[in-house]
Amino acid sequence: MPSRLSRTIRILVLTLAVTVSCTAAPEMAAAQKIVVVNKSASTLSIMDAATRTELAAVPTGFAPHEVAVSRDGRFAYVSDYGTGPRPGNTVTIIDIAEASPAGTISLGSHTRPHGIAVAVDGTVWVTTEGSQHVLQLDPVERTILKAVRTGQSVTHMVALAEGEGRVYTANIGGGSVTAVDAGAGEVLAQIPTGAGAEGIDVSPDGRHVYVSNRAAGTLSEVEVASNTVTRTLQVGDFPIRVKVRPDGREVLVSNARGNEVVAVDLQAWEVVRRLPVGAVPVGILIAPDNRTAYVANTADNKISVIDLEEWVLDGEIVAGSEPDGMAWVGR
Repeated sequence: MPSRLSRTIRILVLTLAVTVSCTAAPEMAAAQKIVVVNKSASTLSIMDAATRTELAAVPTGFAPHEVAVSRDGRFAYVSDYGTGPRPGNTVTIIDIAEASPAGTISLGSHTRPHGIAVAVDGTVWVTTEGSQHVLQLDPVERTILKAVRTGQSVTHMVALAEGEGRVYTANIGGGSVTAVDAGAGEVLAQIPTGAGAEGIDVSPDGRHVYVSNRAAGTLSEVEVASNTVTRTLQVGDFPIRVKVRPDGREVLVSNARGNEVVAVDLQAWEVVRRLPVGAVPVGILIAPDNRTAYVANTADNKISVIDLEEWVLDGEIVAGSEPDGMAWVGR
C-alpha cells in the first residue's frame, strides 16, 4: 500500500499538470463549470455555469448516479451504479479540462457504487450498496485503501465530517446513518434517523449531519460529537436530497414526489419557504457564493436554477437523459 506521503506527492504532481492542460484548452479552463451525471445516457455533462450551456458530454460507466470533483478541479469521479440486472462496480475518472475519460477504478466484488465524496487528502470515499460497504479509494494508484462494512441495507449516500475524522453514510433500507472512523476504518455507531434515510450533508462547521428520510417525510439532525439525533422535522413528500447552504443558516431539501424544494431555517427549525420546480427533483447543488442553487429534475431532463436571494426560479438548464448528481468545478 502506498504511503500517505507518496500519495500526496503524486497528487501535487497532478495538480501541477492542471496548468499545462488549462493552457492547452483555455476555453474549458476559464469558465466556472458544473458537472452533471445523466443516468440513462451514461454520460457526464460539463456545463458552463454562466451561459448555462453544455461544453461537453463525456461517456462514463453504465448508468452513473453521483459525481465528486477533485480539490484542484482537474478530475471528476463518477459512481457507475448500473441497473438491477446489470450492477456496476467501477468509478470512472474524467479529465475535466480535456473533457475525456482518464481511466476507471475497479471495485471488484463491491457492486452498485453510489454516494461519492473527495477528502482533503485527495482520496475518494464511495458507498457500495451491493456489498454494504463504504470504500476509501486512491485515485492515483486506482486502488482500494479501506473497505468498511456498514452492515446496513442499501448504503446509499456519503458525507465527510473531516474535522472529526469521520465518514457518514445514509442507509435507505436500514433507515439509519452509519458513523465511520475514517482513520481506523471502523464503524463507530449506527444511528436510526427515519424510514428511507437517503440524502445526507454535513454543516459547514462540521458539528451536525442532516439526513432526509424519504419514506418518513422528515429531516433529521445528527450531532457529530455524540452521534445522536437531536431534532426531526416533517418537510414534505419523499424528501430525497439535502444540502446545507454555505453560511450554515439553512438547509435545502428536494421533495421528489412533491416536485418542490423547501428551505429549512436551522435556528427556528421550521420550513420557511417552498418552491415548485421540475418533475422528480433529486440532486441539489449550491454555488460557492451562496446565491444560486441547481436542482436536477430527473423526470423531465432539466435542471432548475434558483435565485436564493429572491427565492424564485431563474431559468432552466437542459441536461442529458435523467440528470441526477451534480458537482461544482473550482479551485
